[in-house]
Amino acid sequence: MDKLLTKYWFEFDTADSLLRYGIGITAYSYEDAINIMQAQLFKDQSMPAIKSYIEDFDILTLDANHILLNLGPVSIRGIWYPLISLH
Repeated sequence: MDKLLTKYWFEFDTADSLLRYGIGITAYSYEDAINIMQAQLFKDQSMPAIKSYIEDFDILTLDANHILLNLGPVSIRGIWYPLISLH
């Protein structure tokens, strides 16, 4: 049986302007999401403290004027917001 993918939205305790909205990611689990973020966005540095996260939510609850206009595919494993590298 295949594992199901889950959408996650993470918010951080940081002044980094690129993280001001948060990070959207689809993963097999919370731990998988953390591993993807660390490997793809934070690489050789520590990840800022997570302020909050939402699991398995409706993406239409996200900011329509910015986030929803700039999403990647949410049904594929990986980061779908932001679409740019942080470093």
